[in-house]
Amino acid sequence: MSKMESIDQVQEMLSGEGYVCGRDLATVTFLALRLGRPIFLEGEAGVGKTEIAKAIASGLGRDLIRLQCYEGLDAASAVYEWNFAAQMVAIRTAEASGGADRSALQEELFGPDYLVERPLLKAMRPNERGAPVLLIDELDRTDEPFEAFLLEALSDFQVTIPEIGTIKAPEPPIVIVTSNRTREVHDALKRRCLYHWVDYPDFNRELEILKSRAPEAAEALSREVVAFVQALRTEDLFKKPGVAETIDWAKCLLALDVLTLSPEVIADTLGAVLKYQDDIAKLQGSEAKRLLDEARATLEPA
Repeated sequence: MSKMESIDQVQEMLSGEGYVCGRDLATVTFLALRLGRPIFLEGEAGVGKTEIAKAIASGLGRDLIRLQCYEGLDAASAVYEWNFAAQMVAIRTAEASGGADRSALQEELFGPDYLVERPLLKAMRPNERGAPVLLIDELDRTDEPFEAFLLEALSDFQVTIPEIGTIKAPEPPIVIVTSNRTREVHDALKRRCLYHWVDYPDFNRELEILKSRAPEAAEALSREVVAFVQALRTEDLFKKPGVAETIDWAKCLLALDVLTLSPEVIADTLGAVLKYQDDIAKLQGSEAKRLLDEARATLEPA
């Protein structure tokens, strides 16, 4: 399925795409590519679950097909739908011309010209660039009936369209399923996948990630930003900031020409790193200074 010959090669490929990960995640990725197994990634929002799919697609030169899950998503919406408006135009045109062959018209109406392909069907189609990367993002937002459908689709890598028949992937797509664990996903689906929990990175890895994504940031500022975010995660917050927020915050500080953190700068830019008012309120006044002092105390000389 891929040209990756070793775990180190996978890690280098991901790093080349700006995705810094540990050997454990690189190992799961290598095995998934070698064995043709889906990857199931769980973890808090913003820790890089979605980004690895983008990095794999870019690194391997494959198309990325994303199915963004949501409450109420059903099989039809994920696989296909018919272009109803175009079908109605074709019917009226045939009626106006008269003498239309009804069976021929029906065959035409439910043919490829009127089929709107959704992510799962697109992922099953032949692709000259090789099997695409299929990202099934935030599966925990859907309900159990969709999970059951997905279980069958991932087992056989095929989908059925009643009017056309069964379409089977000539080469299984590279599947990455993510979950923020707002609810438990059924074990039967997890068993089809290689599982990995994506945790918050430690200081050194998060600093490396930030350098990769915001290389223009000065070393001193990057270290302060990472140390402060790491300190924030030890607080009792409704939503702890992820790596995505660390990167966003650093870019905001750069846009403001900030060279070093201060309680005033933190207060002005907290909306880039915390997303709930109750959490922001906890960092008002002397709390921001306390956390900043604690963060600086953990920093060793660069």
